[in-house]
Amino acid sequence: MTHAIRTPEEQDEPALLRDQFRQLLRYRALLATGVAVGLLGGAFLALGGEDTYTATGEVQVRSATADPFATGASADKGINIGSERQTAVSDTVGTLAAGALSAKGDKADAHALLRGLQVTNPPNTLTLRFAYTTTDPALARIRADALAKAYLEVRRQRTEGSIDNMVKGYRSQLKPLVEQRDQLEELTAGSAAEDTDSARANLVVAISELNRKIVELKALDTTPGYLNKEPVTPTSPTGAGLPLLLGLGAVVGVALGLLLSWVRLVFDPAVRSTRELVRSLGAPLLGTLPRDRGSAGTLLAIGRGGSRLAEEYRAVAFRLAHDPAFARARRLLVTAPRGDNTAAAAAAANLAAAFAEMGRDVLLVEADLRTPSLAPRLGSVDRAAGPRRAAPGVDGGWPAGSRSNVDVPGSGAFTLVAGQPVDNVPRALTSAPVGRILSEGDRPGAVVIVLAPPVLSYADTVALVDRVEGVMVVCDPREVRRSDLERIREIIGASGGTVLGALLHPSHGRRSRGRARRETRGDERGAGRGKSGGRRGTGPGAPDPRAGRAGHDGTSGDPSETLGLRSPFGTPAGHP
Repeated sequence: MTHAIRTPEEQDEPALLRDQFRQLLRYRALLATGVAVGLLGGAFLALGGEDTYTATGEVQVRSATADPFATGASADKGINIGSERQTAVSDTVGTLAAGALSAKGDKADAHALLRGLQVTNPPNTLTLRFAYTTTDPALARIRADALAKAYLEVRRQRTEGSIDNMVKGYRSQLKPLVEQRDQLEELTAGSAAEDTDSARANLVVAISELNRKIVELKALDTTPGYLNKEPVTPTSPTGAGLPLLLGLGAVVGVALGLLLSWVRLVFDPAVRSTRELVRSLGAPLLGTLPRDRGSAGTLLAIGRGGSRLAEEYRAVAFRLAHDPAFARARRLLVTAPRGDNTAAAAAAANLAAAFAEMGRDVLLVEADLRTPSLAPRLGSVDRAAGPRRAAPGVDGGWPAGSRSNVDVPGSGAFTLVAGQPVDNVPRALTSAPVGRILSEGDRPGAVVIVLAPPVLSYADTVALVDRVEGVMVVCDPREVRRSDLERIREIIGASGGTVLGALLHPSHGRRSRGRARRETRGDERGAGRGKSGGRRGTGPGAPDPRAGRAGHDGTSGDPSETLGLRSPFGTPAGHP
């Protein structure tokens, strides 16, 4: 059987272009800024300056000729139209036009007069177009007419000057020949020498030729050209109008916005596409959660009918259930890169509900002992009656006595091991009771899901990797950085775990993120008050008053004690 050859996605140029264009569209603020700047610039050009008027006159240039009606006569003989354009904008023309205008009351000098002049030549013609632009329409007509006539006058003067110079040259040659002829006539008076007659005849011929040339030069038609189109007073301003300038400004603004977005994209450390996320993390994309407004304020999406978010969680659970790496141990550690752990908590709870819906015996372990919040948000325990703080490994401490059942309407139930504040979090996570809980994943049909703090914020996740092995990273594609994903891949790989994939959740605005943080802090304070009976300074984020003196478990109570308490090869699940 022959399979169709498909181009790899990394080498598919249309796909790459579409991906790059989508990446540029991520920075909508920069695009909007560019368009706004372009529109403001167009409006400023249209409304900020004075109205200008342009008067135009056209001059047809011709060369001097003896017979303009003769067959084969060419009007462009000896005319270089490029040189004529330079002559039209020269100071000579400007000075002559300024002198003519000064007699009419216009005192503009030659340089000021030439600043508003533009001379162009339509293709394949001997026509010069004089366009003069100024703020006064009547003045534009007067100056355009004066400059066109001054150009014709300058050209006429130059033509007549050339004829006069040539006539003077011929006459200077003619004078000695006439004198020689007169001398020969005096010498040959009364004689008939043949050599004298021959010399005199030659002089007469030369004199006649020079006289003929002088006559031809004086007979030339020295008309420099014709004013085919006289300038008229313009009735409307010239230049682009407001609609055209706004359109051009919008186009320039879009180009500017794309340029700014491209520069921002080049220097953006965040993940720019799902392809880049998969490449940096070294694991597949398990799913992308849709934005579900109906789930605001609730943690569990599964159990609510018609929820797109619940269907995506079910799809991720089915994909994990058929993943060979997950099927070996049936233990999953859910964590976030850094920052807020709300999305990871929601993913862990909904995956637990999805597996329970599939008929699995699910145990959800909240290993986030620094800011525990699952129990109050799931409603499995009383928010104000949290268990007391105890040292790890001691009866009555975490995780002992933390189990509760969470009912999911229409889907079943799963067991929750709620988190509790402890003195030494890493020691509690590497204790024997935790190992026995995680070993429950070895039972047939059982699934253990562990919610851990952000992997790059604390070492708590690393303390559980060799026991849980399979890790799922829940992140926001607009906030996570490529360097963070690469570091997560290295940390988990070095700890003996495997990144099963990434789950993307939709971005939340600043208000939503702030509200989630406030709710988390409120849950944390409520749990702390229930445990300590109202004492201040005993929350999970407050310093422990017992810090500095040795505890009864042999530790100092300093939370900075981390993985040095573990065996370098890890603690096997189920062994104290």
